[in-house]
Amino acid sequence: MSIIALIIFGIAAGFIATKVMRLDVDLPTTIAIGVGGALIGGLVLQGLSMIAGMLSGFVGAVLGAVLLIWAYKTYIAK
Repeated sequence: MSIIALIIFGIAAGFIATKVMRLDVDLPTTIAIGVGGALIGGLVLQGLSMIAGMLSGFVGAVLGAVLLIWAYKTYIAK
């Protein structure tokens, strides 16, 4: 996600978060909270998606190995 999108989403997220948490602050503070939260959240989600990507690669490798062993046992090792 681009920085501009994070800022725009951050402004909206800051407004929603301050209302949900019942925090009464001025507009610049609301925007700062939202933008900061969006940047932190964006970094966390990028890290999680990277880990999930590596994990899915590992799961795919295990499934491929299981398929290869099944094929070996079924068709070659009789």
